[in-house]
Amino acid sequence: MNSTILNYIQNNKDSIFHDWMQATKENADDRVTKVVSDQVFVGTSREFIDLIISSIKSSNEEFTSKLSDFSEKIVRLGWPLSFVTRGLQTFSKIVFEGMQDAGIVTNENQLKTIYDFDSWMTPMVNEVVNMYSTTWERTVSLQKIALQELSAPLIPVFEGITVMPLVGTIDTERAKQIMENLLHGVVKHRSEVVLIDITGVPVVDTMVAHHIIQAADAVRLVGAKCMLVGIRPEIAQTIVNLGIDLNQFTTKNTLKKGVEAALALTSRKIVNVEGAE
Repeated sequence: MNSTILNYIQNNKDSIFHDWMQATKENADDRVTKVVSDQVFVGTSREFIDLIISSIKSSNEEFTSKLSDFSEKIVRLGWPLSFVTRGLQTFSKIVFEGMQDAGIVTNENQLKTIYDFDSWMTPMVNEVVNMYSTTWERTVSLQKIALQELSAPLIPVFEGITVMPLVGTIDTERAKQIMENLLHGVVKHRSEVVLIDITGVPVVDTMVAHHIIQAADAVRLVGAKCMLVGIRPEIAQTIVNLGIDLNQFTTKNTLKKGVEAALALTSRKIVNVEGAE
């Protein structure tokens, strides 16, 4: 890195930051400026400028560590990659034009200075893009895992009775998650009866029914009974038309009736207490 460029940046850091902030706010979209407070935006922007400067002064290992932390922060804030790369270009432009105005860049050394800028900025842009992409993919992967776990929860409602409410379409990957959650939850909660509630499943075709039947078979193997509830009239008609055999299931049209049947299977029932409000 040309020491002249480094010295100029260090000696004019505050003015460079001020010009960069002004240019950035003029061009930034709502995803950057509206979702965070001005204090957070200014603080994060200063971190960004410090990160760019550290790419010159710090070792590769130290810069990579700082870049990783910063990438996680801006991904959480929702700053798009285009904003980050444009910020690097804006910083480079402000520094170069400032050096021109100060007479540091002349006709004689202009080509060399441009080459030095390119040798510094291009590898850094590539590294920033790679780190941002890696952080984003890791974040999305963690969110996907969390959503999968939430997409098929097994909820204990009474001792020995659990409910798995299903909402949305069921594909092969989600069916695998349902199976895992069912088996793990049945053992964990010591369930005697499991109610699979398909009220929120829009379509029940042969594939969905196959997955549900497999899940019920697996539940029986670990010593629990499985009940299918939330069967709407249109779903019942579809099941009949497709010739899907659900004879091994106890089926109920509502979760309420399913809970009552599950209580009966475990020798319990809900009774009205006289005088209770």
